[in-house]
Amino acid sequence: MENKKVLNNFFWRLLERIGAQGVTFVVSIVLARLLDPTIYGTIALVTVFTTIMQVFVDSGLGNALIQKKDADDLDFSTVFYFNIVACTVLYAIMFFCAPLIASFYERPELTPIVRVLSLTLVISGVKNIQQAYVSKNMLFKRFFYSTIGGTIGAAAVGIGMAIAGFGVWALVAQSLFNSLVGTVILWFTVKWRPKWMFSFKRLKGLFSFGWKLLVSNLINTVYNDIRQLIIGKLYTSEDLAFYNKGHQFPQLVVTNINTSIDSVLFPAMASAQDERERVKAMTRRAIKTSTYLMMPIMIGLAVCAEPFIKLLLTEKWLPCVFFMRIFCITMAFYPIHTANLNAMKAMGRSDIFLKLEIIKKGIGITVLLATMWISVEAMAYSLLFTALISQIVNAAPNKKLLGYSYLQQVKDMLPQIALSIGMGAIVYCVTFLPIHEYLMLLIQIPLGALIYILGSKLFRLESFSYVLSTAKSYLRKKSNKAKE
Repeated sequence: MENKKVLNNFFWRLLERIGAQGVTFVVSIVLARLLDPTIYGTIALVTVFTTIMQVFVDSGLGNALIQKKDADDLDFSTVFYFNIVACTVLYAIMFFCAPLIASFYERPELTPIVRVLSLTLVISGVKNIQQAYVSKNMLFKRFFYSTIGGTIGAAAVGIGMAIAGFGVWALVAQSLFNSLVGTVILWFTVKWRPKWMFSFKRLKGLFSFGWKLLVSNLINTVYNDIRQLIIGKLYTSEDLAFYNKGHQFPQLVVTNINTSIDSVLFPAMASAQDERERVKAMTRRAIKTSTYLMMPIMIGLAVCAEPFIKLLLTEKWLPCVFFMRIFCITMAFYPIHTANLNAMKAMGRSDIFLKLEIIKKGIGITVLLATMWISVEAMAYSLLFTALISQIVNAAPNKKLLGYSYLQQVKDMLPQIALSIGMGAIVYCVTFLPIHEYLMLLIQIPLGALIYILGSKLFRLESFSYVLSTAKSYLRKKSNKAKE
């Protein structure tokens, strides 16, 4: 019964992510054709700061609510009111610091953009606890309605304003509208409402777990966004736009698959936190299955990057192909990070989580400082090295916590990796044919899928059998339910 519940929620979460990112994907193509790369570079300069502030919106308390076994209305209400106050303070900070941010980049026009875009922080303060409640109670169907509604509405606003010539404000309005509508829909579809109660004692207890995740997330976010800050300061807006666009498409895939697994896996693990073997089994299954799904898509996207960008975004965006391939390789291994870190969080070891972040980011910053003065490309190459080191660091504690070492994890992933690389090598050969990009992609995509599926059957990949049987079982249950 529990596995059925987890699977059902995973499919709803995956459906939500695919729907939202599918719309986002189409809209990003339309907007990239309508707007110049410099406009994307401008908005990226601002989101460096708003993304960092967004970490404080959660404060780690959302995860603390999910991890706490007996979280009740007093806990949720306490965190809700705390978040509202905290987000208001964060917005005030961004409002008054906007001129300083504009001065840092020597771009006065950024001041109003920072002030308007930062309103998403206040909106997130309301949405955050609703999201925690949905995750805690495994009600991921609610996410589907709120996310799809916000994404579609924001798409219409963004494209309409871009056509009307609003430039960067089209992207600002799109982000703001998406956050607002998604929050409103979630508020009406989730029955929980804050009660007039507050407990400093409960807040302190939740914060004792959450503050470590807050610091960990803050370190991780600052580390990821500092590259954009450096590129925006040392190089050009176009460089930053190409770097971000190269990151965007691999991230769409990662968000669909990895986030779906992440959001469902953590509460499921948290409910079994006292049973080491069950948590180990969940971790192993998550790594094997998500690698099986994500690896071929990432490898395929990397080898098809050039015709893909030419066809969808036009040749003015070709410089992002290099960055897209780098991100595809690094993100292909995200499942191993997610599964290991979720296991630690679920078992209440946020202290280890924090230590790992400090170690990884210390290494990453060292490598970044060594490459930032060379070129944007050198900074991107450094991601490959730090991604490998991060895998080893994230997996190390679970050798003791779960009896599941990094070498065992690599062994579980190796069949999927080998088959994906072989598929990628064959598909890449198609790029040498003197044909149009459209026809090239029409050959490459089905060819890659066919090779991967046939290879899975030929080499009897266990993950293929699991995914196939799980999908059949789920569809059979849905079909039987519809007949009743």
